[in-house]
Amino acid sequence: MVKVAPSLLSANFNDLADAVRALDKAGADYLHIDVMDGRFVPNMTFGPVVFKNIRQITTCPLDVHLMILEPEKYIPHWIEIGADIISVHVESTVHLDRALSLVRSLGAKPSVVVNPATPIEWVFPVLSIVDQVLVMSVNPGFGGQYFIPYTLDKIRALQHEILRRQLAVEIQVDGGVTEVNAKQLVDAGVDVLVAGSAVFNSKDMAATIKALKSFQ
Repeated sequence: MVKVAPSLLSANFNDLADAVRALDKAGADYLHIDVMDGRFVPNMTFGPVVFKNIRQITTCPLDVHLMILEPEKYIPHWIEIGADIISVHVESTVHLDRALSLVRSLGAKPSVVVNPATPIEWVFPVLSIVDQVLVMSVNPGFGGQYFIPYTLDKIRALQHEILRRQLAVEIQVDGGVTEVNAKQLVDAGVDVLVAGSAVFNSKDMAATIKALKSFQ
């Protein structure tokens, strides 16, 4: 069954604790935490203090997406305060292998991320050292964007390479995921759907998450 990782970027920050508890009850598999520095992407979001508060109120795995430059400087702190998965952009560091290996050595799961216009082949050299590849299907930095169709071809190519090498690597997609395109994404090879607006703008979060998980 496909996993669903609601993105807290779309939550009401005034009621963040209630949103986290509601997602726990609604059946979220991961909570997706977008960390932005205002440099790698034109926005800023969650800092360590907010994250620590989230960690204290949920046992759900926290999937931390570092949209920051030089992530290797900050990886140890995010793991220390409770990150379960750390996603690092190929575009954000000249030491990608070092950053991902650091995540593993500190006890978290490493994940590598590619932006929409970045060739998917850029992640192939590190496929054997990650647990997940996150394919961005919108340009990172803002919630509520529309899905970029050509990223489907990247997902298919990625799945083909993972299967060819017989690797246990999950494919995650983030950006513009809805009940309308979820089946197409799963058919292309996606294992984890990051859904922000689709979950938080729905009248029934549990029903939406269940619907997204139903696609095989």
